[in-house]
Amino acid sequence: MATSKKELRIQYKNLRATLSEEEIEEKSLAVANNLIQLPIWDKTYFHVFLPIVEHKEVDTEFVLHLLSGKDKEIVISKSDFETRSMTHFLLTDNTKIKKNEYNIPEPVNGLQVPSSNIDVVFVPLLVFDVHGNRIGYGKGFYDKFLSECRPETIKIGLSFFEAVSQIDDIFESDVKLDYCVTPEKVYEF
Repeated sequence: MATSKKELRIQYKNLRATLSEEEIEEKSLAVANNLIQLPIWDKTYFHVFLPIVEHKEVDTEFVLHLLSGKDKEIVISKSDFETRSMTHFLLTDNTKIKKNEYNIPEPVNGLQVPSSNIDVVFVPLLVFDVHGNRIGYGKGFYDKFLSECRPETIKIGLSFFEAVSQIDDIFESDVKLDYCVTPEKVYEF
């Protein structure tokens, strides 16, 4: 069994590559439906990632519908690859979304929201373990962003696959998840 970040990253990118569009849609809907069980619905500001379709990420459109149906403030980000940091904007009916050079859909402009205002963050990932550690694409954007949030901000991973038993090479700067939601179940850490 692969347990290093590098090996797991390769393994799960390959696993994800095998998913069909139908499977992605089906699994993404199941993930959104499982979110309803979480004790987060009294919160106000929800940060959502917009999926990189080419990487076959969880389609968060269903999560967006859920949040707007519950009248939540939705926050999306723009990435700065030079500073490896993210700026957050309120998603409104007027928000224009454009893909950046890495195919990440991002807001063109809008009302900025400080990290300290965000109550809940839905975190993209490739793989996670039963201890709440996650592996992303290795650029560190989310670890940096999550470390800027308040300690009580709820961090929720969204994954198509179940947890692995352990990721060996975890750094101190890696921010753990509070929950991870898959099409099958909800993990609480």
